[in-house]
Amino acid sequence: MSRALAESRAPGPDAAAPAPAGTAEASPRPISAETVSANPAPPVPASIAPVATPLLDARLGAAAARFGTPSYVYCTDLAGERLADLRAHLGRWFAISFAVKSNPNPALLDWMRDRLDFLDISSGGELALSRQAGWDPARISFTGPAKQEPELRAAIETGLGELVLESLREAELANAIAARTGRVQPVLVRIAPARVPKGFGDQMAGRPSPFGIDVEDAAEILPRIARLPHLRIIGLHIYSGTQCLKPDAICENWRIFMQVFSDICTAQNLRPEKLIFGAGLGIPYHPGDATLDLGAIAAAIGPELDAFRADPRFAGTRLVLELGRYLIGPAGWFVTRVVSVKQSRGTRIAICDGGMNANLAASGNFGMVLRRNYLIHRIGGDEDGARPIEKQDISGPLCTSIDKLGGGVVLPRLEAGDLIAIHACGAYGPSASPLYFISHPLPREVLMTGGQLRDITRIGEDRPHRATDPTRPDGAR
Repeated sequence: MSRALAESRAPGPDAAAPAPAGTAEASPRPISAETVSANPAPPVPASIAPVATPLLDARLGAAAARFGTPSYVYCTDLAGERLADLRAHLGRWFAISFAVKSNPNPALLDWMRDRLDFLDISSGGELALSRQAGWDPARISFTGPAKQEPELRAAIETGLGELVLESLREAELANAIAARTGRVQPVLVRIAPARVPKGFGDQMAGRPSPFGIDVEDAAEILPRIARLPHLRIIGLHIYSGTQCLKPDAICENWRIFMQVFSDICTAQNLRPEKLIFGAGLGIPYHPGDATLDLGAIAAAIGPELDAFRADPRFAGTRLVLELGRYLIGPAGWFVTRVVSVKQSRGTRIAICDGGMNANLAASGNFGMVLRRNYLIHRIGGDEDGARPIEKQDISGPLCTSIDKLGGGVVLPRLEAGDLIAIHACGAYGPSASPLYFISHPLPREVLMTGGQLRDITRIGEDRPHRATDPTRPDGAR
């Protein structure tokens, strides 16, 4: 949590709007979302439980009051702190590139423009959003296994920094486009290693994969790419695994990268200008998840990165760490309002105005093999003990049994009109969700900088958004 948001004090004059009734002003102390309801209730360590301070709750409540629910709230102060931490631990070796697919909101991309080194896009649409946010195309790389002629042409014509080639087909198509435009396009070749260490939430190599050129085929394919006259190979790219919380596995993965880079560059007599390391840095989504220790990673891999850079072949090479969720995931919350509460066969169920339609990831249907609850808290906490702590299920508004945001979540008793906040929702939110399923109102996106709140909603501006009245317990307009 941002140091600013962690301050346990009432909101000052910088708060964007007064907290609605039932939010943080009624709760003078932090409330853990996973406090066990035993008697007496042992506290959950802050390292594995979300902490909701009065200041955070006031601002989340203000966002809901002003812009409606469901809504995503992104905190640039926290994102900035995370970026500073990354640079402090790893900036000695790496520049930072943000994977736009994790959150393509143009207002966020605009905020990042003077703070990050590069962007990585995965479609022509993301190129357009990045340009809308003011990014120089020379600072953008373009990955993706199924690039098509129109988006390749647009990228090459606009002066794209690097095209990340994922196949020979793509290289030949890009070469033909560059020839027609009279350009020589800088390219990085994406390599799929033969192995990915255990510990990654998703793997994109080490098995049959649509991503990149298998390392065992590189010796045959790279020379063919190098002979294409309108492409210039300036380096290599590897992104083989994501969402890892184990420093040892991350370091082992980066060692694999360095070996692959070294072997290919030696074999192809390549002195690369740029090498991209797909970071794989994970974030704690669930109760019990540990926060990744960047210091441990730096201490373990630092000497090897130094030795790698000492090779004369890499003396002029810029190493780039590509990441998405690590930077912006923990800097976002999904705020939804309880519409109805029912008791069903011994289980209390809170039914909310936003569910998997607005937040597919939190429902457990976005790459999660076994569904686990995200970290969740009730905005306003337990109202100084007035709300009993109990297990409750949290569902969304859809007519499907998989629309479930939490099962057996230990929270203060929820009632109609209450607001809940789901943590770690700054990445893979609205753009990764089936927003139009059953045609409910679409979620808002809110940017929180200091105490200021700003509506930055991009998706569905031609569709209705719910505007809630926080003074009404049923959330009516």
